Formats: sequence, structure tokens, C-alpha cells
Amino acid sequence: MSLEFSGKIWEWRGPAPFYFVTVPEEHSRAIKNAERFVTYGWGMIPVKVRIGKTEWKTSLWPKDGSYVVPLKDRVRKAEGLGEGDTVTVRLELSPGRSSQAD
Repeated sequence: MSLEFSGKIWEWRGPAPFYFVTVPEEHSRAIKNAERFVTYGWGMIPVKVRIGKTEWKTSLWPKDGSYVVPLKDRVRKAEGLGEGDTVTVRLELSPGRSSQAD
């Protein structure tokens, strides 16, 4: 399953800051319907993500009935992105465990 959407980058200010883009409700519903085929547990969904020219593998995190895309520092730096920026996100769901090394 491939999806594309635009969203704003937001920061979660925990012990270490994390940056995310929230998946829109309609796309989150479609992902939820496919969850049992692709999750490796805890509602985590392995995906390949593309923003601009940067592509990487990660997992969507469930949050408040939706999903969020975590943005790695190397992605934000490569694309010159920060909190509040609007980005176009391309997702490809992939079954099995995500490779966090990418």
C-alpha cells in the first residue's frame, strides 16, 4: 500500500526531542485496516518513507487513533526542515520488521 499526504512537522518535547508528521485521518483508517497484515506488534507499522529527495525506513507509531511518522535528524538536516514546516510525505507499507538502520 502506498500513500501520499502533506502535513506539518511538530516536536514532541520529551527527555530527547523527537519530530513527527501526523498521518491524516483518512489515511490512518486505511492503514488501520491493513495493520494485522503488516504490524510487528504494539501497533507499529513498518514503512518506507520519502520526503523530498530523502528516503528511509522506519515505523509509524500509533497516536490518538491516528499514526505519526518519526523524522530522523539526518532527514530533517538533509532536507533543511524544522518544526512547523509543511512537507509532502510518501509512505509505502511493508510487512515485517522495520530496519531502523536506514
